[in-house]
Amino acid sequence: MTPSPLHTPAETRPVESRPADGSTLTVLSLPMSDPRVRPLLDELALEYDTRYGNLFGRGAAAEELNRYPAEEFAAPGGALLIVRENGESVAGGAFRRHGPQTAEFKRIWTHSAHRRRGLARFVLTELEALAARRGYRKVYLTTGPRQPEAKHLYLNTGYEAQFDLSADPETIGPLAFTKDLPAGHAGG
Repeated sequence: MTPSPLHTPAETRPVESRPADGSTLTVLSLPMSDPRVRPLLDELALEYDTRYGNLFGRGAAAEELNRYPAEEFAAPGGALLIVRENGESVAGGAFRRHGPQTAEFKRIWTHSAHRRRGLARFVLTELEALAARRGYRKVYLTTGPRQPEAKHLYLNTGYEAQFDLSADPETIGPLAFTKDLPAGHAGG
């Protein structure tokens, strides 16, 4: 199979930015080992330890971030996207195969200095479009019980909660969501 442009390791493609400041964003499809991915992993580890340290224990973030082999986030079954602005990684996310037609979204992140600009929604849109082009028909994802902003993002972007929304999130554990994707154009 000949790689499409999004499959190449360091492909860049300028896209129109949705954030209110009118800046231009660049979306990169990168391997997990690329140094431009490091800010995502470092800040996710800090975020997870800060929010969940007393629930799962210190160091559990590193264990979670290393749970899946990097190749699961590589084409053709997976992807890792980083959004760059002015040479800085400001947001990102990844997916891996969860089932024959289901992608599992992981590592959706916005740099702490760039939150409240619509970047997480932008990342979701990019991941959904790429997953649909790769033949996936459904998305599965989870977020932690101490990430209410993520829960609200998913609910506000068409994801269906696979748990009782009226229950205390701390009694549920990981909060699972699903969403059907529109048919994509194969090969992208």
